[in-house]
Amino acid sequence: MTKDELRKELRARRKAHVQALPDNLRALMFHRPPAPLLARIPQEAVVGLYHAGPFEAPAAAYARFFRDAGHALALPYFASREAPMEFRHHSDPYAQDDLEVGPFGILQPAAEAAPEVPDILFVPLVGFTADGARLGQGGGHYDRWLAEHRPQLAVGLAWDAQLCEALPSEPHDVPLDAVVTPTRIYGSL
Repeated sequence: MTKDELRKELRARRKAHVQALPDNLRALMFHRPPAPLLARIPQEAVVGLYHAGPFEAPAAAYARFFRDAGHALALPYFASREAPMEFRHHSDPYAQDDLEVGPFGILQPAAEAAPEVPDILFVPLVGFTADGARLGQGGGHYDRWLAEHRPQLAVGLAWDAQLCEALPSEPHDVPLDAVVTPTRIYGSL
């Protein structure tokens, strides 16, 4: 199976999983980072997150948690569809009034937001393995960023249904240190 075929299958699995969750239960998931993860995050760390799509594991409650704990936040920023992914300062995860729609149709910080380099990075994914392999959306943005700016900790957020026995791997694929799901932590925390 090609990566594109696998992405299509995993997106369908993820969507079905999320749609089967009762709204009140879904609202409780990914509410607060687990204690073993928090123990690895220094107080002065800049925390990079993402603005989740409709069926991705939500990162908004983590953003609010880390802001309230005094961390600087950063979200991906693209100057254009062809530009490399950068991170820019995200000041208000409650109102999100510092965000605008970027070239991929996803909310991102405004162009005038200060550049940031996350020390801790939470990443979205389509699929993952227990040992930290990640299948992303297919653009390679996170793999390129991780190869150039390896943070202290790179953590995927995922639904349990996204776990795979194995994933096709290429030399440019960068593994994650850990993956957090609603039921467990995979990896080296």
